[in-house]
This record gives sequence, structure tokens and C-alpha cells, in this order.
Amino acid sequence: MKIEIWSDIMCPFCYIGKRQLETALEQFPNEEIEIEWKSFQLDPTITPQSGKDVYTFLAERKGMSVEQSKEMHKGVTERAKSVGLDYNFDKAIISNSFTAHRVIQLAKTKKLGDKMEEIFFKAYFTDGRDLNNGPTLIELAEQAGLNKEEVLNVLTDENLFSKEVEHDIQEAQEIGVQGVPFFVFDRKYAVSGAQPVEAFVNTINEVLK
Repeated sequence: MKIEIWSDIMCPFCYIGKRQLETALEQFPNEEIEIEWKSFQLDPTITPQSGKDVYTFLAERKGMSVEQSKEMHKGVTERAKSVGLDYNFDKAIISNSFTAHRVIQLAKTKKLGDKMEEIFFKAYFTDGRDLNNGPTLIELAEQAGLNKEEVLNVLTDENLFSKEVEHDIQEAQEIGVQGVPFFVFDRKYAVSGAQPVEAFVNTINEVLK
């Protein structure tokens, strides 16, 4: 079975959805399942916001108060904790995810896509790392097992893996993806959002039938 996942590493529900799917997959230890991560950007227009925290940023974007934004983030943090994830939005650094997606595309060519996703998610949501910073991206990519020189090539040549990122985003539009995470199972069934573990188990069972 092949599971394709459209995701943005700055999407809090994508990390939660990853954990929910992984928990579901534990019920199918004997199945051969391939996971392919696909690039998606929730907001391609985002630029680094020096001195601005995520609460203020979202409040301005959504037309709400900072207090409302903090309450919304608090709810997401509690949901993340329920699946064993620690979200520290106080430390989160707003940046554009396109370059990080290009690094993930490099990782996919080495069968390290899933590992790279995990490291980037944790770096952004838990550790407050800047995923627009070159040395940070290199350090994290090396943790996933990537070669430093290859990562440096991606960072210095904007054309490298840009088409792959754009292709994933275009494909998402073509199949009607409205938001992420979006999971496609063997191109037969789809699950949208960070659904409960049971939803993933039921879908996998349907595909296996």
C-alpha cells in the first residue's frame, strides 16, 4: 500500500496527523506500506516576521484579537499533547517553508523523507528553530542522514528541487486538496485532516479489502 501525504511543516495539524497515522499503522505490522510526503504551502506569501510572535501574526491574518489567537493556539497545544507532542508556540519563528520543502525533496531521493519531516516538525513546533536559516537547515538535514554538500547545493541553487515542490502543490490543486494534512491511500481513498486513529484504521482496512 502507498500512502501519499500532502503537508506543510509549519502546519500544526500535519504533525498531529502524522502521529495519528503512525499509531494506526502499528495495527498493521505485517503490511508493506510505503509513505510518500508531498509538499504543500499553507501560505506561500509568508516572509520572515522579525520580532513578531505567532499569536500576533495569526491575529492580524485572521482579523482576531491576540487573546483569541492565544486561546486558539492553546487548544492546538493541548491536542498535540494528547498524542505525545510538545508545542511551544512562544518560541516558534515565522518563516516561509519553500526552502525547507526543497530539502525534503532531496531527502525523498535518499528514502529519508519521513525522517526529515519528523525532524523539521520537531524543530519548528517544539524547539523554536528557524527553518529559513541556512546553517540550521544543514544541521537538521545532517541529523536526518543527508550529505552536507548536497544540502548546501540545494540552498545555494534555488532551481534545485523547486519544480518538485511546485509539482506537488499543483497536483494537490488538481485532486481538490483544500487543506492539509491530506492523506491518499493507493489513489483510492482519501482522509482529510488530522483524523482520529480509528479513521485511519478503517481506511486502511477498506484499502486492504
